[in-house]
Amino acid sequence: MATALPGFESPAVGFEAPYEMLEACHERVQRSLDLLGRLVDYIGDQGHDAQTRSAAADVLRYFDLAAPLHHQDEEQHVFPLLLAQDDVALRATVQRLQADHRQMDALWAGVREALLRWREPACQETVAADTLQAIARFRGIYAGHIEAEEGLVFPAARAAMSADVQAAMGAEMQARRRA
Repeated sequence: MATALPGFESPAVGFEAPYEMLEACHERVQRSLDLLGRLVDYIGDQGHDAQTRSAAADVLRYFDLAAPLHHQDEEQHVFPLLLAQDDVALRATVQRLQADHRQMDALWAGVREALLRWREPACQETVAADTLQAIARFRGIYAGHIEAEEGLVFPAARAAMSADVQAAMGAEMQARRRA
């Protein structure tokens, strides 16, 4: 029997299962955040080389392309439904998640600038203290964000959404990625 590669244990999911797709995106977010953490450690220990340039490009690609689409999926399909519910605690959690998105975007702008420099062949800079702090905050916000979504928000939204609405959600998510 073949053994699954680390980080690739989950089955492939498609847009016909939008909440499973959102959770699979979280796995990819976590892999990219882990890569970012290893990148910072490696630069601190070894400096820059072809591996750091490649890792910087990989992290950039994920958070520039896929993460914004994921956030848009949540903002358009998940959050409005829950903000209309009578559950005060659930609404407060969703409002916190919306604020997380804004914080992530602001932090990403600074982290992104460092990654753009790090992927350049001539780069020899160390990881500046403010960049290290921004990366730590970026990673930390995502950790709590994912936990709240998977533990509370996604189950509540899935339960409040008919199969037809979920199918339409999946089709819209897919169309956004094709655009």
